[in-house]
Amino acid sequence: MARHFIIFVLIIFSINGYAQDPYRANRAQWLAQAQQLTPKFNETLKRPVNTVVLVKDAGAFQGWKAQPTDSLTAFYSGSFQKKKQVVLDFGEHITGYVSFSLKLLRGSSDAPTRFKLTFGEVPAELATPFDPYKGGLSRAWLQDEVVTVMDIPETVSIARRLSFRYVKIELMGSSQYFDFAVSDIQCKAVSSVSTKPAPLQASAASDIRAIDSVGLTTLKECMQTVYEDGPKRDRRLWIGDLYLESLANSYSFKNFDLTKRCLYLLAGLSGEKGFLIGTVFEKPEPHPQENQYLMDYAFLYNAALKEYLAATNDTETANDLWPVAKRQLDIIRNYLLPTGMMDYPRANKEWWLFFDWKDGLDREAALQGIAIYTLKQTYDLAKALHKEGELNDVPALIKKMSTAARKNLYDAKTGLVYSGSSKQVSYASQIWLTLSGALSKKESQQALLNVAKQKDALYPGGPYLYHYYVQALISAGLNAEAKATVTNYWGGMVKKGADTFWEVYDPKNEYLSPYGFFPVNSYCHAWSCTPVYFIRKYPEVFQE
Repeated sequence: MARHFIIFVLIIFSINGYAQDPYRANRAQWLAQAQQLTPKFNETLKRPVNTVVLVKDAGAFQGWKAQPTDSLTAFYSGSFQKKKQVVLDFGEHITGYVSFSLKLLRGSSDAPTRFKLTFGEVPAELATPFDPYKGGLSRAWLQDEVVTVMDIPETVSIARRLSFRYVKIELMGSSQYFDFAVSDIQCKAVSSVSTKPAPLQASAASDIRAIDSVGLTTLKECMQTVYEDGPKRDRRLWIGDLYLESLANSYSFKNFDLTKRCLYLLAGLSGEKGFLIGTVFEKPEPHPQENQYLMDYAFLYNAALKEYLAATNDTETANDLWPVAKRQLDIIRNYLLPTGMMDYPRANKEWWLFFDWKDGLDREAALQGIAIYTLKQTYDLAKALHKEGELNDVPALIKKMSTAARKNLYDAKTGLVYSGSSKQVSYASQIWLTLSGALSKKESQQALLNVAKQKDALYPGGPYLYHYYVQALISAGLNAEAKATVTNYWGGMVKKGADTFWEVYDPKNEYLSPYGFFPVNSYCHAWSCTPVYFIRKYPEVFQE
């Protein structure tokens, strides 16, 4: 199998004309290494803990809550012909494969029986009609399945892997001449996690413990055969999620082979001229998603490789993948203007610059900041591998770009970073100029404190940028503000009932969706798990 998929990938690269492929001699070995590191699943059988009803509640997340009702014993023994619909609560978020059993109560099954099962990570998913569908992503991401059962008794298995806490079962069609019950429903939960993280300090507060617990569950559910962005959606490897998940993993489950596998997969499936593609698929054969070039994600690969080396001391892997990290710096060189500024208009036209789900965000300052940050991270990696001689121009580039950033983006009078021709003030701009080190510690403190006072400043659109906000606060020595952000933002999700952290969360708008329909959002999302990293890496800040 491994040999077949490697040949398949190499044929694809050949067809697409990778004559100048800088990794031509390495791809087969990298992909073989990734295949060998495919993890085995830890499987656990889960069953529901309650039947519930969905109740409108203006105080609940997205206006709905699940309220316990009858016992499971009554449900399993009672007529489903009469009940016709039930909502079951498994008591926790689960990723896995569902099966259910039916038994006869009266007569013989003289006709097919049809059910609709809808799975939800949060109650509002089950309470919101999916059709007519208004979302910008495929309708098929929504987890509703129609099942026709020809004979009863029967055990039915749903082929699709599901990600849920709640399941609604509806009877769509049956014969009046027999009666039946749902006698069992279970889920074979899967994750590549097989270890338990160390406990927090005894001094850790209850809210920090709750946030850490939800973060660990989020991470566990996303750790499948790769670091998935979300087990419901998109179920694949993205570099941005890999970086944040690997940070959290390093301080919790310590499954470093999964990090290693993902680094090799991304390298082996990198794009034309050796630049990394933002996301890759595992099936039907490992392959990249065409034209998904995210510049900021390509840069973060270098940071992920550096952190992997620091956590494992695996110099063999770091040396093996060093050419990939080194090659990404050519992106910066290619877009660097004589002024020391990145050519933002050209980069924004030719690449996807992500940074955050935030409408109207000007990314010029963030791009300048992450470019400097990447140069520093990669130079640190080079020093750890004794390869700094291969990056002789980098120290001068860092100095030149930092000077240009201060000259063109920073206003010492207001203590703020401004981005673009409109002089936009955003959290993203302050964050990335802080993390780049272009600002002094005092200037970073001023920028991060001042932006919070600006009523019109664009605040982060979701947990992804909030991670970097917390990191910037810690880097600037604003530890109290960092802890408050974690307890208020991620703690806000916990207070609203989250048992895993959400892809998108704006306390001012619970229905926010980048895709135009909130049920298609992922409510267990990798990039949201990083309180685990902060709480465990900085115990003096978060656990005391």
